[in-house]
Amino acid sequence: MKTEKFASRLQVMITVIIGLLIAPACSKDNSAGTNSGAGNSTVHIYLTDDQSLVFDEVNLDIRKLEIKVEDSEESRHESEHQGDVDDNDNRGDVSGGWVAVDIHPGVYNILKFRNGLDTLFATSTFPTTKSLKKVRLTLGTNNSVMLNGISSPLVVKGNDNMAVIKIDESMVQVNSGALTNFWMDVDAGRSIKKQGNTFELKPSVKIFSKEKMAGIEGRVLPRDASAIVMAINGTDTASAKPEAEGEFKFIGLRPGTYSLFYHATANNYRDTTVTNVRISGTEDTKVSTVTLRK
Repeated sequence: MKTEKFASRLQVMITVIIGLLIAPACSKDNSAGTNSGAGNSTVHIYLTDDQSLVFDEVNLDIRKLEIKVEDSEESRHESEHQGDVDDNDNRGDVSGGWVAVDIHPGVYNILKFRNGLDTLFATSTFPTTKSLKKVRLTLGTNNSVMLNGISSPLVVKGNDNMAVIKIDESMVQVNSGALTNFWMDVDAGRSIKKQGNTFELKPSVKIFSKEKMAGIEGRVLPRDASAIVMAINGTDTASAKPEAEGEFKFIGLRPGTYSLFYHATANNYRDTTVTNVRISGTEDTKVSTVTLRK
């Protein structure tokens, strides 16, 4: 009897041990099947600025950020009804693939993100069965500029508080099923117009990735020349306001040949131009330090 009881207990113990060994294996298999990264594309969105040469601060009240992702059927419908769809998108319609991205809504001084500086503003994922098509930025009403120590409101009229930007694959490298990084460049100079005594705001935004676009960096001296720098390629012009020690950087430039115009704004220093600055591929181009003379 004792032998039978012992054998029975031993069989129970063996069954329990086998069960314990099998359970983790089943749990691991289940977790692998529900991996949140499987079948998804990820996007990191950075905020930067094509800086203003006029204002000391440009404070934008960023309320909402959305991305538009479409499958093949949605893309076909949009291409067939392009005008109507664009109108709906510009009116804030949330149908047709728009997905809200988690951000920290608030007032951002975009001039902090100049000379190559940026901040990771948002992260999102979407199924690999869909393609990234557009980005929509919505501003609130608490917008302002600072000029010579005086703060003035930025007036937004109508639906001009909304910017819809199409993803241009000549400027953005989209990596389906992997990580896509792109930069939202809020062009303060083109976004703000003065009407009488009022500053009006209509957001102008460029989107690019560093796999497609490149930059120019350098330094201009002396400090008391208070120089500004412009990168010119045909009709395209970008502006930079150097830091305290004269460092400047342009980002998001198309490959090509540029002229750099160094404009002294103080103390009777002479302007100068450096020509044939070539950008090719995605590598930033470094130019030699320029010292302005009187």
